[in-house]
Amino acid sequence: MRIRPLLAVVLALCLSLVTTACSGDSQAVQRAAANTTYDDIRNTGKANDCPTLGDSARGSIPLTVGGKYELRDICMHPVQVYAKEEPKNSRQVAQFVEGKILTRYTSSLDEVFGDLTVTDGGLAFQEKGGIDFQPITVLVPGGEEFPFTFSSKSLDATADGAAISTSTDFEGTYRTPSYRTSNFIDPKGRALTTGVQYAQGLIALGGDEKDLEKDNNKRYIDGVGTMSMSITKVDPETGEFAGVFSAVQPSDSDMGGREVIDIKISGDLYGRLEEL
Repeated sequence: MRIRPLLAVVLALCLSLVTTACSGDSQAVQRAAANTTYDDIRNTGKANDCPTLGDSARGSIPLTVGGKYELRDICMHPVQVYAKEEPKNSRQVAQFVEGKILTRYTSSLDEVFGDLTVTDGGLAFQEKGGIDFQPITVLVPGGEEFPFTFSSKSLDATADGAAISTSTDFEGTYRTPSYRTSNFIDPKGRALTTGVQYAQGLIALGGDEKDLEKDNNKRYIDGVGTMSMSITKVDPETGEFAGVFSAVQPSDSDMGGREVIDIKISGDLYGRLEEL
């Protein structure tokens, strides 16, 4: 008879452990990540990954019209990158071809944040800052390399509804900075701010040859991309959400010296809602 209270305590403890293990909450995932040391992730590429949520995170976060909210800690990890190749003949159409990311472990955007506005017409997100751009180079099967700046700068996206749920889809446009800065010097010594327009060996042409004009006259060129963010997991208790994103943006023009093609990026999404 005396052993019954002890058995009750043991059973209660076991039940609590099983319930916690099966809950799949995001806090458990975050605690596991917090226990990871620098040596555990060095040279592994894990630092480039976004946090994840458990499969049971299928809730919804209702929002109030006129309330003040922020989306914070947004992480976007590119998993697949495609380059749009022009058709070889007039009977074919241009299509995206999957390429290989050559950039090592530094392709993700992280700590991105911005204002979330709730109106009668839906949700509006305006990006304000964070680690919101990464220079990336992709190699296509034909052997050509295309540099581009993966970005979420000034992302202006909207979604239907008045809640963050597993059916929330944001869509909008953003700015893509130039892959090259104004002080970049090409192999011929040409740059935007150095005062050198053309190489010494080309003085006889005066820099006016049409084939050389684009390379000689450097320009800082921004681009515009379109992005969609689909939320598939939501944890109402922590305000966290996860899902996938897809973006189409221009490749770099090498300051006007090369033709621009469309680059498609898709991957994992993570973020957190915070009420102000």
